[in-house]
Amino acid sequence: MRKYFIAGLAMILALSIGIVIYGAYLNQQGELQISRRMDDRRLPLRGAKAGTREMQPRFAVSAVNLYAADMADAVALIDGRITESLVERNAVVAKGQPLFTIVNESIPSKLKEANSGVLKAEAQLSQARNTYSRYSQLMEYGAVSAEQFDAAKTQYLAAEAELEAAEARMDDLLVMEGRQEVVAPLDGQVLMHYREVGSYVQAGTALALVGDFRALQFDTRLEDRVADFLYIGQKAQLVFNNSEFPKIYGTSFAPGNRGSEQEFSATVMRITPPLSAPATVRSVKWSIDNSAGLLEPQTYSGVNVRLRERRSCLALPLSAMTDTSRTAVFIVGSDGTLEKREVRTGMDDGKYVEILSGVAVGEIAVTSGAKGLSEGMKVEVELEQ
Repeated sequence: MRKYFIAGLAMILALSIGIVIYGAYLNQQGELQISRRMDDRRLPLRGAKAGTREMQPRFAVSAVNLYAADMADAVALIDGRITESLVERNAVVAKGQPLFTIVNESIPSKLKEANSGVLKAEAQLSQARNTYSRYSQLMEYGAVSAEQFDAAKTQYLAAEAELEAAEARMDDLLVMEGRQEVVAPLDGQVLMHYREVGSYVQAGTALALVGDFRALQFDTRLEDRVADFLYIGQKAQLVFNNSEFPKIYGTSFAPGNRGSEQEFSATVMRITPPLSAPATVRSVKWSIDNSAGLLEPQTYSGVNVRLRERRSCLALPLSAMTDTSRTAVFIVGSDGTLEKREVRTGMDDGKYVEILSGVAVGEIAVTSGAKGLSEGMKVEVELEQ
């Protein structure tokens, strides 16, 4: 009986040990399966293939300082009192058009005096000419001495010079009389009156500001990667973030303007240094069409410049860039692992950015955000349309 008991106990013990060993085996296999599953787990992400596309490049400018190419003061050229203002503020004027009348009260008397001087000099010249002519004839017959002839000739030449001087004084006064009209220095718009009717002014005093705001200019400082898109005469479209267009000079709006929906056309006038010379930063001068009369010479913040010409280039979505510097992207390898790749970018169109180097056509870049990603991670990418 004891023998059977011991045998049964041994069998129970062996079975228990077997169960423990089998349980340990199953646990190890489970851990291996979990580990394999963890190793095979792939992070779901969105991505896009690098490809050639047509882009309409654009770039943002934090602020533009618009200035007029043609703007000048109408200046008084003589002393006098303003007796008449011939144009109102904001009036459109042509170069040479009278703006003010100035009266110098001394000019009429000076003109009268100068006219008398001319008449006197003409009479003296006539008398001297007759004397010189008579002495010339007498000299042929020896009726006068050489000294008398020379004196007559000298008097005649002096009378000629005196008449020329009198006429010159008369011409100067006539010029001064004409300067009593202050004229517009250029074609444009009267932006400001500095003096009012009744004011006494001296020569050189600015009376009004005249400017042609139909075409304004501004300068931008651009990196070479952006300036490389440009050339002299290239057209672009400007969009102003602040479309209220405040007025400093109080100029009037032109007929047909579209207000906040107005599109402004700009043209590249100069690139310094030229694109043929190596440089990291360039200055670009633009001319903007302001025929709508919405803009004035002042600083406007937040302007987007969009080139009118499209350009074919290798591109990726802007969302593929890992940071605002646009220097790196995450590329998905053939085995589904991530590789952080340095890139060199060009201009963008608001959605896509030009890839100058670092990525080849057909390679897939992650577009769902770089936060939390690192090289070597396994991912499963759904391509964007």
